[in-house]
Amino acid sequence: MIETSGVIEKEQGNGFYLVTLEQPAGHQCLCRAAGKLTKFRIKLLAGDKVLVEISPYDLTRGRITYRERNAGSPGGRSGGNRPGGPRRR
Repeated sequence: MIETSGVIEKEQGNGFYLVTLEQPAGHQCLCRAAGKLTKFRIKLLAGDKVLVEISPYDLTRGRITYRERNAGSPGGRSGGNRPGGPRRR
């Protein structure tokens, strides 16, 4: 497998994403989310930086294996995965 990074351009529907790759500059491929991303319900949106595995036999298809965190982006959530922070009981 060829592993490279890229940016999601748009969602095609039915779980497919159009990703523009960085290594072959400007190359676009149609990718699906890997099993762990769907299992843990990781959301993928246009503009997200992702790692992609591409088959050496078909360079137009791939699998998204990792979504990079937006560490420096404003509006980061404080604690928990809820918009208002962790829920107290």
